[in-house]
Amino acid sequence: MDRIPLSEADGHMAELIDRVENGEEIVILRDGKPAVKLVPVMEAKPSERAPPGEPPVRFGFAKGQIRISEDFDAPLPDDLLKSFYGLAPDEEWPDQWKGMPG
Repeated sequence: MDRIPLSEADGHMAELIDRVENGEEIVILRDGKPAVKLVPVMEAKPSERAPPGEPPVRFGFAKGQIRISEDFDAPLPDDLLKSFYGLAPDEEWPDQWKGMPG
């Protein structure tokens, strides 16, 4: 990674861009401190964009491999539903929960 003072970079921007397009990374210094980093722009499809260090997202990669049962959204059995609320299977629903959907 090359470090170049702003005063030098100002007159050689076309050359610096050529270098970056050929794989170099260049840091431009202002008052001796890193100010900006020149890197090539990577054009990517929205489906290929991912955070740095993460693999790209590929929509549809599991098509045909996943099956959702017909009763996926059927109501849960009452004893299982009660366990989510901390109730015993034989315990009655509190009055404020009676008649609620779900």
